[in-house]
This record gives sequence, C-alpha cells and structure tokens, in this order.
Amino acid sequence: MGILDYYVVLGLTRSVSDADIKKSYRKHALKNHPNRNHEPGAEEKFVHLAEAYDVLSNAKLRAVYDQFGEEGLKRGVPLINDDDETNFTVGYTFHGDAQKVFRDFFGGSNPFADYFAGVVSDPVTGLGGLQGKHSACKQDLPIERELALSLEECFHGCTKKMKISRRVMNEDGHSSSIREKILTIHVKKGWKAGTKVVFSKEGDQGPNRIPADLVFVTVDKPHPRFRREATDLIHMATVNLGEALTGCTIEIITLDTRKLRIPINEIIRPGYCKIVKGEGMPGSSNSEEKGQLIIEFNIQFPSQLSQEKKQLLKRALLS
Repeated sequence: MGILDYYVVLGLTRSVSDADIKKSYRKHALKNHPNRNHEPGAEEKFVHLAEAYDVLSNAKLRAVYDQFGEEGLKRGVPLINDDDETNFTVGYTFHGDAQKVFRDFFGGSNPFADYFAGVVSDPVTGLGGLQGKHSACKQDLPIERELALSLEECFHGCTKKMKISRRVMNEDGHSSSIREKILTIHVKKGWKAGTKVVFSKEGDQGPNRIPADLVFVTVDKPHPRFRREATDLIHMATVNLGEALTGCTIEIITLDTRKLRIPINEIIRPGYCKIVKGEGMPGSSNSEEKGQLIIEFNIQFPSQLSQEKKQLLKRALLS
C-alpha cells in the first residue's frame, strides 16, 4: 500500500471540523460499501475510508498525523525526557477491519435499519430489506461483567463506582460516539458471590435496537485469612505436632479487625474442625444473623527428632 493522504481519501481539506469528517465518511462509506458497490476498487476504497476515519476522528492521532504525516504516525514520533534521552511513541497500526469501523459508526451493519426494519435483501441497497418503518425493535442480550469484592467489603457493605464506556447515538441520528459514564453500586452487607446488579439499557445504542442491560455479577477476591462458603468463614490454622497433641490457643484477626483468642483443648486429629458460632459473614437478608467461623488445621510434623526425644515419645505414647 502506498502513502495515504487521509484528507484526500475523504475528499476534505486539513481545516475541516469533526462534523465534516463524520459527514464525509458517512457519505463515502455508504457509496463504497461492498454490499452495495461491486465496481473494481470499491472494496479497497472502503478500507481506505475506514482507516482515514479511524485516524482523523481521533483527536490525538489526527494531531500526530497533521504534524508528522503518515510515516510519523505509523513509526512513532520522538519524545525527549528530562535526561535528554530520545524515545519514540508507539506507532499506529490500522486493525484492518473496515466493517467494524462501519458498524461502530452507524451502530449496526445496516444504516437504514432505523427507518426500515427487515431481513430480506434489497437489490438496490444490498443492505437489508424494507419491510415497514414501525417494526418492533429487539433488545440486545444482557452484557455481564464481574464485580470483584473483598470479604471486608461484603462484611461491612460499601459503595462502588464503576466507569463504563458505551456507544451513544449523536444528535444527527446517524452517527455515534463513545462516551464514559459512572455507575454507582451500593453493596449491601452479606452479599454473596454471584449476586447480580442490573442497570437497565446501559449497553451500546444504535439504530433499530434497544440497548442491552448491563449486569454486574459479584465474585469474591482471594483473602489472606479466610475463604467463604455461604455465610460461613473458613480459616486454616497451622499448628505443630506438639500443639496438636497437647492443646494451644489460636489467634485470628476478624474482618472487623478484632482479635479472637480461641483455646483448643481437644486433640487435633486429621479432619478435626473448631466451630465458633456468630463469627462468620452476615446474612444477605438479615445482616444481624451471622454464620460460623470454621477453623481447619494444618498439622506440621517435625522433619527430624533426636534419639532422646524419640524415647520420650515412646514412653509417653506407647507405654
């Protein structure tokens, strides 16, 4: 591919506004769409239009292109740091998917869908049939995202601010743009992993479509001291063999930063658990009711023993 002049590709001058760029891309992309224009060179023109719009519609890329041309845009431009060392920015590479640029611009593969909903191919436009202006729109499928929460956040409750980017139709009714939005999630005490928070119609907008619901699904972050099963908290305590046989006291810092000192008077055998009631997670329906704290044990055996200690153990355990 030779050097492209993006302004020439779109039939524009360098002084054009963003609105002019959108208007020109819309006009030429519709004219040269492969489903509509089967003349030689139309498909290549369609790709060039997509690349030109991809660059000129981005303020940062357009500024680099205007100053350094296509070569500087694609190879990177020099940056001088405080040590007078010269580094280069990452060069631009067009992803090559002209259809994606087209879909993102129009909010769908058929720019006429907002006015004529149908599925039968139209021999004139090649972009879909004309079966009635008031056909019912279908809502896009829900979009699910993970919401990772720490056990402390689920224990106390908290407020999470989630930034999303979505495609919104512009005022001209034809083009669209990416906009950011902050969604607020009020996490209640005791929320379990798998809790779903639904924001209605916060998905991408587009012609002849109802935006999808955005669904956040909670997942537990790994915790250094606990894992959760329903409303119970499980803690793994490591004890040595002597403590397992003679008893010990386990210290645990709770999720609300209290220090529990739990005496273990029983012999800790494989599979033994100590249960402390009321020290688990709050319930999602009644935060005053808490689950159990379950202490599991990892018994560490000595790697070696002296003859004297072996004789002492034999007398204590085998006599």
